[in-house]
Order: sequence, then structure tokens, then C-alpha cells
Amino acid sequence: MIRLENVGLRYGMGPEVLRDVSFSIERGSFQFLTGPSGAGKTSLMRLMFLALKPTRGLMSLFEHDVATLSRSSLPTLRRRIGVVFQDFRLLEHLTTYENVALPLRVMGRDEADYRVDVLELLSWVGLGERAHVHPPVLSGGEKQRAAIARAVITQPELLLADEPTGNVDPTLARRLLRLFFELNRLGTAIIIATHDIGLMDQYDARRLVLNNGRMHIYD
Repeated sequence: MIRLENVGLRYGMGPEVLRDVSFSIERGSFQFLTGPSGAGKTSLMRLMFLALKPTRGLMSLFEHDVATLSRSSLPTLRRRIGVVFQDFRLLEHLTTYENVALPLRVMGRDEADYRVDVLELLSWVGLGERAHVHPPVLSGGEKQRAAIARAVITQPELLLADEPTGNVDPTLARRLLRLFFELNRLGTAIIIATHDIGLMDQYDARRLVLNNGRMHIYD
């Protein structure tokens, strides 16, 4: 699904923030991406979402060489990836339902075709009674669950989550992680970037550890 070979990344003329990174992500797999602040986790997530291209090395996504991708082909590939951002990125003028349905609207889908699916997903993440309120009314945990629902409403093959439990209490963090494991059980490959060692210790999953821009893998 994703393969990196000796990938390096730098911003402008600055030092490399990723150095000789090599790993692969298999279909239906689950892994944590971790490391200290400034290790390059967010930069690596941006590479995998095609927001950046490597400065050097080889990277393929869904069997496409990232270096040769045209700008016009990016939206089609990105639709196969769901992203949960650390800062939620919900649109405050839209209801919870409208935020979750937004990717389907952008794709040109008719609401009559997806309304039931969106409402069922909101119920599944525990927001069935919050479907018609706006983000300012939601708690941090509710916003995070809405962001997760929006990321998976298109049934992506790959889900990238950047510190999805960073703004919630430990009990809710475990609940969110159970949601991710259930999504994985249904076939979505999951990569969760986190610095919460205690949370990772509760689950037996592969760890991709970045330190000073270099990758270490613990299966």
C-alpha cells in the first residue's frame, strides 16, 4: 500500500527532517507512529497524504511512484486515504452531520444516497444525538469523534490519524482507540501518530519509531 526506500525530506535549504527512512505499510495492517516532539512524525504523515513529496529516495503509494504523479491525479489517490487531524478542522458553520457528510458532497453524491449511512456512522461513534448541533457546542472528545467519522465516511483504504487522543482524557482515549481497532477489523489500514507510550503499551501493535529523522521498526 505504501513503500518508502531511503526517503529524505527537507524544507527549503534547511537540514533534513527525515533521513533514509525505509518501511512499508501492508493492506489491512495497524501500526503506531511514535517518537519525541520534533522527530518528524507530522512531516511523515504529510508525505503519506501526498501533501509533500520526498526530497530524495523512492516512495510509492497504491503502486504509484509518488515522484511521477501529476497534479491532476492527486485528488483520486487522496480519496483512498482518510485523515484525522490533531486540530479537528471541523467547519463551525456546518452541523455535525454536515461536517461528516462533506467529503461525499464534494464527490458529488446525492444526499438521498448517503443520509442513512452518515446517521448510522454518527450513531456508531456515539454522536447520534449530536447530529444537528454545530462544533462550538461539542466537547473536545465529541469533536474528535466527528473528525474520525468524517475521515472514514468514504470507506478509505488507509486512515492516518495525527495525535487523535492528544486532547482527550485517558478513558476517552481508550474508547477512541477501540474505534480505530474496529475500523481496522473491518479492513482499513491504520496509522496512528502518538507520543502516548502508556496508551500504546495497552495494545499489541507494530510501532514505527522516529528519532532524529530516522526510522526504527518494532513488530
